[in-house]
Amino acid sequence: MQEEVENRSVNLAITTTKLTARAICSGIRKYVQHRGKVKSRKAADKAAKKAAPIRGKQTVKQLIGQNQGVSSVDIAKSGIKDFERIARRYGVDFAVTKDKSVQPPRYTVFFKAKDADALTSVHKAYSAKVMKKRSRPSVLAQLQKFKALAAEIPRKVREKIQERGR
Repeated sequence: MQEEVENRSVNLAITTTKLTARAICSGIRKYVQHRGKVKSRKAADKAAKKAAPIRGKQTVKQLIGQNQGVSSVDIAKSGIKDFERIARRYGVDFAVTKDKSVQPPRYTVFFKAKDADALTSVHKAYSAKVMKKRSRPSVLAQLQKFKALAAEIPRKVREKIQERGR
């Protein structure tokens, strides 16, 4: 609470030998002038930020408004973060949309870049990552297999193996 009071308080320092109404008025005038400069600087920064092109993740409307060709690809919900990482690596602008009319929902990613090479690189890298994930064996399936193997071992043998391990 103390910080709020400090942040909202105004510090005004006037150096004078004799404090008069003119000195107070001129001090306040200087302060108002300073605040006007700060506000105009903030407004200029905000306008410059708004005018700068958006990079990375954005809405479809912003993406299409950049007057370049747009490509799209359908992805699963689990692959969205993978695609985002790859797209940021190659400097590609993209937008993710969710189609709720289909069960389960389908995600479509619209993307574009200045270079056609960047688009093909992103598409290849994402496809390679998806294929690599599919080719990996399931950890749960392996665990079930090892559980079955452990259950087949007779109890006495299992206990001897545990004693030797200690």
